[in-house]
Amino acid sequence: MANPLHHAECLPAKPGEAPLPIAEADSLLEHLDQWTIQAGKYLRKAWAFSDFQSALNFVNAIGHLAESVGHHPDIALGWGRVEVELTTHDIGGLHRADFILAARIDLIEL
Repeated sequence: MANPLHHAECLPAKPGEAPLPIAEADSLLEHLDQWTIQAGKYLRKAWAFSDFQSALNFVNAIGHLAESVGHHPDIALGWGRVEVELTTHDIGGLHRADFILAARIDLIEL
């Protein structure tokens, strides 16, 4: 079954919009591969790589994707590892855009 988040439009939060209720966030999480919700307001995932260059290439691919949709994650890069955290700072929690970007990050070829 195709993931409905892969092709969804990644729209920003509207002014005054509330973060997703946890039940809705949990439902969207089911469409993601090994992402977790932390503290009720962050999506996180970590990847392991065999070297620094592979990890850096992945970070650069995430950066291009993030720029294309106008939604920017926090990324930690180290030798052989990348950690990504998504949240919508303007609303202080999770938004549908976080889950859409996470689903698209999962499509990046490693």
